[in-house]
Amino acid sequence: MGYALSRLEIDPDYSDSESSLVGDDNDSQQSSSQHDLDHEVAQLTKLRSAPHDRLKRVLPRREELSVSPVKMLAGREGNYTGRGRFSSADRCHILNKYLPVKGPSIVDQLTTRAYVSQFSNDGSLFVAAFQGSHIRIYNAEMGWKLHKNIVAESLRWTVTDTTFSPDKRFLIYATMSPIVNIVNIGSSATDSHANAMEVHEALEFSGDDEVAYSFGIFSVKFSNDGRELVAGSSDDSIYVYDIDANRLSLRIQAHTADVNSVCFADESSNLIYSGSDDNLCKVWDRRSSRSKGKPVGILTGHLEGITHIDSRNDGRYLISNGKDQTIKLWDIRKMSSNVPQTPEFRKYEWDYRWMDYPLRARNAKHAYDQSVATYKGHSVLRTLIRCYFSPEYSTGQRYIYTGSHDACVYVYDLVSGTRVARLMHHKSTVRDCSWHPYYPMLVSSSFDGEIAKWEFPGNGENPVQVNNSRPRRQDFD
Repeated sequence: MGYALSRLEIDPDYSDSESSLVGDDNDSQQSSSQHDLDHEVAQLTKLRSAPHDRLKRVLPRREELSVSPVKMLAGREGNYTGRGRFSSADRCHILNKYLPVKGPSIVDQLTTRAYVSQFSNDGSLFVAAFQGSHIRIYNAEMGWKLHKNIVAESLRWTVTDTTFSPDKRFLIYATMSPIVNIVNIGSSATDSHANAMEVHEALEFSGDDEVAYSFGIFSVKFSNDGRELVAGSSDDSIYVYDIDANRLSLRIQAHTADVNSVCFADESSNLIYSGSDDNLCKVWDRRSSRSKGKPVGILTGHLEGITHIDSRNDGRYLISNGKDQTIKLWDIRKMSSNVPQTPEFRKYEWDYRWMDYPLRARNAKHAYDQSVATYKGHSVLRTLIRCYFSPEYSTGQRYIYTGSHDACVYVYDLVSGTRVARLMHHKSTVRDCSWHPYYPMLVSSSFDGEIAKWEFPGNGENPVQVNNSRPRRQDFD
């Protein structure tokens, strides 16, 4: 494995100014107390990231989460489990203690705001998009060498989202226009400053020339098979684009305000999740006749607009970041068929783009909150700040992480709600961040123009070469 394991284990109460790891606080304690630890998602998460039962029995009886890697390695060598190797849960139990909190080292810096930062599915490529027309792709396997330098077309204000195709041959990017561009990134030429080496194929999400520039795309995602795109827009709609047929295949008037985020629920791409400024998450099933205009379910609980959603990729659970300064965890089996009538909540004027969240609203609760858990401590202001589940391979999706207006990255334990890390370095809003799918590495992008890389371990020096996009099986077997 490309990263040596240190003796340091992440503890919620551990505080180290050099590593920017900060312990629990009142907000996280309050959010932790809101969790139903008997809920199925907690049990599933523990199963994905707990030592083998036989391994726990042969070791001294201690709290499950304190089983040390040294004893687990001894148990593997002694073949206590009878399998002769670690299970995926054993592997996650070791790796999820070593969070990417060291550093950071600076990958790149521009004089304009960084809006998007995302790894490809295998972690070999990384894309960063900046306000204006700059889109840069780096090869994370070759010392973060610049792979592509792309100038965005059809640009209005900024690049709002990017997504790699599953085979990494193409990059999709969206701006504040109804045109989404697809670029072939497989060629060897690095600099496409004049776009002479690449063809930016425009995918039209509006068929009416008169309203062609009346809305913009906030969010766009590839389906798992790479044949479709789902997009959320400022005209309150969800769009599905058939890439093979080169045409728009579905438009749903989905919400009563901007659709800030969309994603597919799982690999089948039948279910779509959406989050909007109307405070609602909705679930859409394209197999249902109702999908032409009505969701199969609605999730209520946020008191303000939703800035981002992320699926656990199991067709059941998702998280959402909200302008009410919370992340919420949802189980779609608890969704309702309509929006409940709730008492008027907002009795004040507030705009998250330039105002702080009102003190009077911080302890307010939705009368019909359907969420499984709520996570607090970060700040969702000025922009559509994003949140994600941590990787399945290395953590068993035990954590939730998010950018924040206070220039930090926050990491929460999904089960307990405890804040386990706060990464401090940036000087301005962190809009996006991305955790490497296999290694303890996290990259953040900020309005200060910096792309920063956090690792475990890390020494704050220049970015180091990553030799493998995926660890070898023998590293953990």
